[in-house]
Amino acid sequence: QVQLVESGGGLVQAGGSLRLSCVASGIFAGANVMEWYRQAPGKQRDLVARIGSGPGSSGRTTYADSVKGRFTISRHNSKNTVYLQMNSLEPEDTAVYYCHTSGTFSRPADYWGQGTQVTVSS
Repeated sequence: QVQLVESGGGLVQAGGSLRLSCVASGIFAGANVMEWYRQAPGKQRDLVARIGSGPGSSGRTTYADSVKGRFTISRHNSKNTVYLQMNSLEPEDTAVYYCHTSGTFSRPADYWGQGTQVTVSS
């Protein structure tokens, strides 16, 4: 059974930082595409960051334009954990952040964590 458990959310002032963690079980995060999404009240769930899987793409990262230069996605394989380091936070970053895996090209998947709330005050 695949489980993704997020933590690290909270309340922070604008300009501050938070690090979100996503601990995976039932899958090896290092071999799968891992992603962070966010959903603000009344809005759709959007992709924030992605880290690739497999030879040639392992560790390759992509970001939403709105977070480029401020957020960093990384992966600690021995801890089976994916991180989202968020710096220079803005009130517009307020949302529930979700960890997701889309698996691999040969073995696609669609698993979500329960989400963690990030609130940035101005």
